[in-house]
Amino acid sequence: MPSNAQLAFIGGGNMARSLIGGLLADGYPSDQIRIAEPNAERRDMLASELGIVPSASNTDAATDAAAVILAVKPPIVRSVAEELSGLIHKQQSLTISVAAGVRMQDIERWLGEGVAVVRTMPNTPSLVRSGATALLANAQVNKAQQDLAESLMRAVGQTLWLDVEEDMDIVTATSGSGPAYFFLLMEALEDAAAEQGLDRERARLLVLETATGAARMALESEDSPGQLRQRVTSPGGTTESALNVLNDHDFHTAIGKAVKAAADRAEELGNLLGEQ
Repeated sequence: MPSNAQLAFIGGGNMARSLIGGLLADGYPSDQIRIAEPNAERRDMLASELGIVPSASNTDAATDAAAVILAVKPPIVRSVAEELSGLIHKQQSLTISVAAGVRMQDIERWLGEGVAVVRTMPNTPSLVRSGATALLANAQVNKAQQDLAESLMRAVGQTLWLDVEEDMDIVTATSGSGPAYFFLLMEALEDAAAEQGLDRERARLLVLETATGAARMALESEDSPGQLRQRVTSPGGTTESALNVLNDHDFHTAIGKAVKAAADRAEELGNLLGEQ
């Protein structure tokens, strides 16, 4: 990312704080980052935590910015986009949305035609710089702007580009909602171990380390998760007994239905936000 590109974050919530923290940790100059945050108490917290003095004005923060990052709650995106539309057109700033569910066509409509827009879908592990973010660019985004958006999101984890916006609902259901699926499994494993007589503190430690180790194995191996599962499942052993129970309860089918339900709801929410 060019170190002289001025960035304006509209909204100082958790995702903005995580992105800014990642940028600063990577050596990005703090004097090239601006934040707009209407809440005075949060402005004080941001200044203390990040060493950047936020502004109460969206326009002040966005002036002269190469990229304006919309990090506000989805229902507020329209009002913010319409407020900054004239300035963004004048400056030819790249607009990057991290607002879940807000579609590209609606952002373009609220900003006006001809604006370069990148829609992103980060997930909550971005808060600890282990996120997975999908990005989608409109036709006005040039190569330098695409690189800028990708570099920004890489400050909090891995990135991938999508070709069509329809895939964003699937991304939302997979990586966006996905952490909750893993938390549910971890919760169930901890509860099961406790019910079998292991004290909860030890159970939690074992579950957390097992989840971390399994994820690391999957990341570092060339084998698929299915192949890794087969490798740790001895015929007639304890793991096979456990997996047989999960298969008897249609574990794969349940996960498939869960992801579809989340994707369907993402589509519904996108429609609702676009009708504002």
